[in-house]
Amino acid sequence: MKTMRPIRETIPLDEALALILEAAAPVTRVERVPLREAAGRVVATPPQAAMDVPPFDRAAMDGYAVRAEDTFGAGRYDPRVLRAVEKVYTGQVPTRAIAAGECTEIATGAPMPQGADAVVMVEETERGTGPLNDEVRIFTPVYPRQHVGRRAADITEGQVLLAAGDVLTPSRIGALAAVGAMEVEVYARPRIAILSTGNEVVEPGQPLGPGQIYDINRFTLAAIIEAHGGVPAVLPTAQDTLESLSHAIDAALAEDVLVFSGGSSVGERDLILDVLVERGEVIFHGVAVKPGKPTVFGVVSGKPVVGMPGYPTSCLSNGYMLLVPMLRRMARLPEFRPQTVRVPLARRIVSTTGRHQFYTVRVVDGHAVPAFKASGDITSMAHADGYIEIPAQVDIVEADELVDVKLF
Repeated sequence: MKTMRPIRETIPLDEALALILEAAAPVTRVERVPLREAAGRVVATPPQAAMDVPPFDRAAMDGYAVRAEDTFGAGRYDPRVLRAVEKVYTGQVPTRAIAAGECTEIATGAPMPQGADAVVMVEETERGTGPLNDEVRIFTPVYPRQHVGRRAADITEGQVLLAAGDVLTPSRIGALAAVGAMEVEVYARPRIAILSTGNEVVEPGQPLGPGQIYDINRFTLAAIIEAHGGVPAVLPTAQDTLESLSHAIDAALAEDVLVFSGGSSVGERDLILDVLVERGEVIFHGVAVKPGKPTVFGVVSGKPVVGMPGYPTSCLSNGYMLLVPMLRRMARLPEFRPQTVRVPLARRIVSTTGRHQFYTVRVVDGHAVPAFKASGDITSMAHADGYIEIPAQVDIVEADELVDVKLF
């Protein structure tokens, strides 16, 4: 029979995070994705424009395309009179060039006719009422290029639109769409194997046996992974045997990282450490954080392995503090900076000296109200608006003290 295995030493949270990030190599695989699926992805190969944008000179206002020189001297009481020879809407092409004394009625965005070099806004004109209705009075002069968007004003053919490492925001996707791009070459998302361990864990939807609980962690971890640039690859639950755990690790090695929950605490049936020691290297076991102390990190066949506590709140809080930074580095995404509000604490909190505490709160009437119940209670997180961090050297946070709440 195995003996109880206590966590003899813990390391500070910042040291644990540094060790994890050191092993979190950015993914180098590249893939092409359709533009409609590219939001949030990271550019791998800088795209170049295959055309000018706009591809022609175009009207920047509704009005009349004119030769600017034909409007010189125009005024409210001394208008210049031009003859309209055509009407051009957006999406149409002019069929007539503009000669002296002529103009073309034009819509915003429509191509400028040959010979015209400016647009008079419709508000500064008056259309005649004669039988042909083609006389246009111009009440203000315009200068060459006024109210005209020139060809290639935005993008020039051959221009590098984006740099490698740029995150594809809506505006950057718009720039690619402007040059007719259908696809973009991006870095692949890191694939993260998720493994739940334990004979007591049951897939939701299945009947519960005596002493069994539904699996929470695979769903919360998958949600974190998807939200921060990764692809969750859920493995079948591993039973508490060396053979089952070893087979699970073999399956996980096809992915970039293995994240498991459970099996890294102090119980006699926690066998995952034995498998990690046998198959690879355990870099640390135990982090000076609350909740989440029984956390393990190792490497097997060059692949990082992160062991989260089995308790749902502990697993999820470590997901935010350790897994999110790792994921974003591997996915080449910028550091995550949650929205923060500074509010007074509603009531006193007593913390554990020597352990960095992740403490969930609700924001009610401008105060941070403690929401943490226990490490095994998922509603400690589900009913919270965010969390505060209490440094390891702090044992008490007094009521009415201002705290920074990091919002979920």
